[in-house]
Amino acid sequence: MLNRRRSNRRRAEPGERWQLPPLPWRRLGAIAAALAVVGALGGAALLLLNQPIERIRVDGRFQHISALDVEKTVRGQVRGAGLVSVRLDDVRRALRLMPWVASATVQRSWPRGLAVTVTEQQAIARWNSTDLVNAHGELFAGAARFVPPELPQLSGPVGTEADVVARYLALQDRIVESGTRLTALRLDPRGAWELQLDNGVVVRFGRRQVDERFARFLAVALRLVCQRAADIAYVDMRYTNGFAVGWRGAAGHQANESHAAEGKANG
Repeated sequence: MLNRRRSNRRRAEPGERWQLPPLPWRRLGAIAAALAVVGALGGAALLLLNQPIERIRVDGRFQHISALDVEKTVRGQVRGAGLVSVRLDDVRRALRLMPWVASATVQRSWPRGLAVTVTEQQAIARWNSTDLVNAHGELFAGAARFVPPELPQLSGPVGTEADVVARYLALQDRIVESGTRLTALRLDPRGAWELQLDNGVVVRFGRRQVDERFARFLAVALRLVCQRAADIAYVDMRYTNGFAVGWRGAAGHQANESHAAEGKANG
């Protein structure tokens, strides 16, 4: 019979207690003291850097708001805050809520200031009854006293702002080249388009083959409108191969020119 291997492990004697190994208390104390010093220095540095905000520098090209208005808004947000504790995102949000503000950046300017840069909205038209719209089709609210009276009037259902603006931009330069100006462009809830020129002429496009009808208006009908604006009340482009003219005053009646409507008007 094989002999059992003897265990190399030392068996605890009866009554013997297990003890923690000796710790380097002196080294641990030094580390703790060093951490406390670092924390104290960090807190002191934070207090030193968190100085009251005394100076606000405002940059930007302003036409509809002033640098003073911007500074007042910023000071209303930073009251009582230091340069470190100030919440820059809250300041940016407050600036973005100002009329005519498109974007704003806010940065700390040591030791006791903020640097603010504001970009104004560029309105290309009025939208519906209350808002303004920029070239990207984004709506914003402008203070009524600052709205340029020469801005055209665009309108359409909710969510169509970008489409209406794109159509306006595509038309306006061509119309200006002809010697007149587009003062209104409307898209109704059914999807029908209509524009008005500064000579009072209204042009109806309907809701079908819209691109082709706009192209035909620019290529053919616009020339006639500019030549005889005083006699024309409206132009109806809702025809297959032409357009109809509604005459006013002395012209007496609706006439179909040689280049005018063929076929029945349709939406």
